[in-house]
Amino acid sequence: MFATKRVRRAAIGLAAALLCGGAAVAATSAASASPAHHNPPVSLNRLNLTGFVVNAKYTLGANTGNTFQQVYANGTVLGTPIAGPNVGVKFPTEDYVALPIGNDQVYITWLDPKTYAIVDVFVMNLQTHTVYDYAPGSAKPESAGYITVVKWWKPALSQVRT
Repeated sequence: MFATKRVRRAAIGLAAALLCGGAAVAATSAASASPAHHNPPVSLNRLNLTGFVVNAKYTLGANTGNTFQQVYANGTVLGTPIAGPNVGVKFPTEDYVALPIGNDQVYITWLDPKTYAIVDVFVMNLQTHTVYDYAPGSAKPESAGYITVVKWWKPALSQVRT
């Protein structure tokens, strides 16, 4: 029950952060509407990241000093520590949902395949190679760092999951 309460609190906190961020973006967009400023349309089209392999090296927060390789398959992901104190720890394969949230930005949520509880949440900027990570389960679950794309996926309309 303690884990469920933490996951619920994490989801509420994440939702509040997204709502606040959305309000700020909406206010900024309304104030600076310009034909030269191109924003992608808001959508809930899921991305299929099959074949995507990325190394996330954390320099701030709970995962400082660790590098995790994330290998994406059709609807599943496996995270493996490849450098740092967590090397040797085995993590289970999780389900994921990935959504585009802006130019070169992806929001990815990992879910327990049995309970659909949130296991981990990432925002990756593929242009600046940054990653922000929120993994529920501790008092300070936030981490940030940099990504290296090991293998790119080729998004196509046939790969968009709904």
